[in-house]
This record gives sequence, structure tokens and C-alpha cells, in this order.
Amino acid sequence: MIAVIDNGICNLRSVTKALEAVGADVRVVQTPAELSAANASGLVLPGVGALRDCVASLRASGLDDSLRGWIADDRPFLGVCLGLQALFESSEEGDIAGLGIFPGKVVRFQRPPSCKIPHMGWNTVKFARTGTPLQAGLKDEGESFYFVHSFHCVPADPALVLATCDYEGEFTAAIGRGNVFATQFHPEKSQAKGLQIYRNFATLAG
Repeated sequence: MIAVIDNGICNLRSVTKALEAVGADVRVVQTPAELSAANASGLVLPGVGALRDCVASLRASGLDDSLRGWIADDRPFLGVCLGLQALFESSEEGDIAGLGIFPGKVVRFQRPPSCKIPHMGWNTVKFARTGTPLQAGLKDEGESFYFVHSFHCVPADPALVLATCDYEGEFTAAIGRGNVFATQFHPEKSQAKGLQIYRNFATLAG
């Protein structure tokens, strides 16, 4: 059973359908009580849009504390897009405080005029580490995934960086520690390789 958090501003249907396509049993949750009742072995936090709204929704529901506890216990977790950015301490997107689960910040892209912001479309992701459960069946030296974002994460601990991407300058494309992972790209929009990410996570949570 994999629980997917519905924070009201996520591409919920795409994520749940992708997980179901790889054989996962999915339960959508909106409160800590629903998460507890789901008896889930994995937890997914998706998100699109404004980080302020994402974090505010998690705090209002009490799921912010649930996330902290889940990640502190090193239980299988996958954050997607805003589900990555929300884990850090602060963001330049409206100068807001994140959940502070990991030290670091979210910053706006500073790129030459030739680079369109938001960074939107397919780009190559290279894994900085090898052998994590999320990488099974994927090439360390580069796989293409789909991005849509104007901000990117800067972890204070470089060891947290699992993968990078180059958009006229390198940025963090994914983080990983133990059984906890999060991606800036959207696996549910990334066709076969994205489904492999969800398959790998479902296997980890299995």
C-alpha cells in the first residue's frame, strides 16, 4: 500500500495512475488520521504550482508533522517537484519557510536570457551516486526526464544530492538518503523512464 498525499494543488490523478500502472495499491490521504488508517508502507508527496500553498496545506492538515515523523523513521518516501522543494528550510518563492526537514534552500534560477524560465521540457538527469533503490534499471550516466519549474533546491549537505541536471549550469535534480527520495522532475510525465522510477519506489515500499 502506497499513500499519496492530496494537498489540493497536486497532479494527483497522474501520479496515482502512474503508481497503479506499475502494480501499486494506492490510497489518497488528506489527514494524519487517513494516513494512519491506510497502514501504508510507502508515502508520496506530489505537488505543482506555488510552494506557499503546498506548505500551507500541509500545515493546516497536520500532515507536516506526519511527514517529519515518516522521514525521521527512514520509511520509504518519494517527493515530486514541490514535494521536493517543501522539504527544505526556505524558498525565494515569496520568501517562505519550508518544512525544514533538510537543511538548505530553494532558489530562483539565475540564467542567461537564452534560457527560458520556467525550465520546461525534457532534460538529461545524471546520477551522482550509484546503487540506490530508485535507480534500478536506469543509466547512471544519463536518462531524460520531464521538468517544469522556475526554482531549484540547494541542499546544505552535498551528500544529499542523488542526481543533477544541466540547464546552463548544474542544479539538483533529485535527492536521496536511506529510503527517502525526492525528484525535481515529474516521473509521471516522463514516459517509460518515469514509470521505472515509480516501479522502483513501489518495489522499495513493497
